Amino acid sequence: MFMRPFATSLAAIVGALALEGSLTGGARAGDTRPNVVVILADDLGYGDISAQGGRIPTPNLDALTRSGVRFTSGYVTAAVCAPSRAGLLTGRAQTRFGFEFNPVGRDERVGPPTTEVMIPALLRDNRYDTGIVGKWHLGKSPGYHPLDRGFGSFYGVLDGGTSYFPDPGPGPGDEVAATADLKSFNRNRMPVYRGREVVEAPGHLTERFTDEAVEFVSQKREVPFFLYLAYTAPHTPLMAAKTYLDRFRNIEDTHHRVYAAMVSSLDDGVGRLLQALEATGQRDNTLVVFLSDNGCPFYIRGACSNAPLSGHKALPWDGGIRVPFIVSWPAKLRPGVSDRPVSSLDILPTIAAVAGAQTPKTAEGLDLVRLMGSGGRGRAERTLFWRMGPNHVVRTDRWSLVVVNKSETAEDPESLVGRPVPDGVPATVSPLGQYTLLYDIRVDPGQTVDVAARHPEVVSDLKRRFSAWDASNIAPMYTSRRQFSIEVNGRKVQLFN
Repeated sequence: MFMRPFATSLAAIVGALALEGSLTGGARAGDTRPNVVVILADDLGYGDISAQGGRIPTPNLDALTRSGVRFTSGYVTAAVCAPSRAGLLTGRAQTRFGFEFNPVGRDERVGPPTTEVMIPALLRDNRYDTGIVGKWHLGKSPGYHPLDRGFGSFYGVLDGGTSYFPDPGPGPGDEVAATADLKSFNRNRMPVYRGREVVEAPGHLTERFTDEAVEFVSQKREVPFFLYLAYTAPHTPLMAAKTYLDRFRNIEDTHHRVYAAMVSSLDDGVGRLLQALEATGQRDNTLVVFLSDNGCPFYIRGACSNAPLSGHKALPWDGGIRVPFIVSWPAKLRPGVSDRPVSSLDILPTIAAVAGAQTPKTAEGLDLVRLMGSGGRGRAERTLFWRMGPNHVVRTDRWSLVVVNKSETAEDPESLVGRPVPDGVPATVSPLGQYTLLYDIRVDPGQTVDVAARHPEVVSDLKRRFSAWDASNIAPMYTSRRQFSIEVNGRKVQLFN
């Protein structure tokens, strides 16, 4: 496996933008608040980036980590797409407002309640230019569209994904791995939009999203901007352009080769965006946050990695909810690596603070810039919580408690994609009961050894904390249509997503 240096493909863009550098970021003499860019990968594994020991070279993400803080215990609020995005954009656990499960089959009419304040609306009301490029997945009907939730511009997909290539499919030399959901993701069913209008999107979608993001940050404006760049990569269907496949021609397995090419394309996209910020003189005063919406999945034949964590997307172990998490602001934030448990809930309070906006009283996170600026002084233990139907998780600095339904059977992971259960089936505690598993994260980050029997007092304490937190949640607004059973670490478990 090898990586060709990424430089020449950007030369023309950088050269053109450099001429405008003094006219963009530097032109805002009266407003020195930072720009904000949130880059969200889709199903990127904890161990998929080379800065965290991944086997796929990601030099641009590695460079981003060197310019900021890499949080090795960075979490999202759900192990699947839509609920995780709802938690990120509202700064509240999605279980507070009933958006607990993926809205399978309900995308047309379901989204986070319009009473929930999202980051783009917060910033729009504080004179920020707001734009989204990429995946929305939080509602399509009037009131739920991104243009109705505070974004001034939108280019991307409203659904959970789409084909990376325009119909009828890849061109000569491009490649597809035959993932189980290949037929369901196509442009006819899941089109690309500009605003509210369907548009053509030539080439590979990851590169097209990068083009749009570069154009957005390069615009002349008198106010700071907020860009939410939500890539669909490397979510299935696995599709890659020849340019990137050539980098990994030595990988024989098709799934592994295509996935590596997709991650490489995503990494180049991050590099292009950062170089555009540099060329326009805006990089130092731009807060950049990079993370994934959840861990990488179990149904793509081992092509991705959550190493050294246990579990995958859709699972309540750390492999489902602990993700690459990087925060960079060269003008204000000292680079480094931190093992503090942090959450995507922290993104809204952080952005509100740097933008001079009033943080909503309902927000549940911390200001990460202030937290890291303390230099580690006065560090208090933090407790994070998750609810996925009857299954739930509690994480402190040291401990991780996983409570999950028992199952008699275990299904083939690849057969689960595209096979939702009927609507209306409640997510309840299994008749067989539940496993109560306790892990000492300090000595066992991979969650391989259950120590619940050795520390009953810790189990009781974490259960008590969960009950207190759960008291402020509400019932799900719809039932889970992703109810399935698989085997994890030798245990057959039932999951709800």
